[in-house]
Amino acid sequence: MSGKEAADAGGGGPDPQEAAREICLRLLAAAPRTRAQLASALRRRRVPDEVAEAVLGRLADVRLIDDVAFARAWVETRHHGRGLARRALSAELRQRGVAAEEVRAAVGPLRDQDELAAARRLVARRVDASRGRPLPARVRHLVGMLARKGYPAGLAYQVVREALEREGQPGLPAGFDPDAGDVFDAEVAVDAAAGDEWTAR
Repeated sequence: MSGKEAADAGGGGPDPQEAAREICLRLLAAAPRTRAQLASALRRRRVPDEVAEAVLGRLADVRLIDDVAFARAWVETRHHGRGLARRALSAELRQRGVAAEEVRAAVGPLRDQDELAAARRLVARRVDASRGRPLPARVRHLVGMLARKGYPAGLAYQVVREALEREGQPGLPAGFDPDAGDVFDAEVAVDAAAGDEWTAR
């Protein structure tokens, strides 16, 4: 941010709201943002709260900020593009400041059958690459991949078992517990490869 821009945004120039608006428009031109992401960006640039709220309100009025549309597009892209499950999608949207009711509305249309089909596609793409490794390592790799994308333990083990049985494997190795918490820590629900162009800078 230039010295003039900082002065304008902080109230030292003739039109701090215009400077704040330009910050938001530049960010929105690069990628969609939530209201919370833009508010955070303005705070980092020391824009006064009252100026930020006025600018964000006007941008919302003209639908340049629309958290509902953002959440729907996010779910469409991340579920169909990366195969993320509802749990991971919800976590990502909350991290970006989307309100709880809007998160629920966005992920609500995804059905159990949708998640099952997506999980099967993910495993089908990875199972061949794991051949040649010991069976426990294959299971842990495939189940861990699904865990990072937000799939619950029971579904992940079901899908991995199905894929291995299609290869003629006798079943999961002894000692693998579908309810075990080692692979399924709640903190790994969000895909570690996420972020990308949607994340506010």
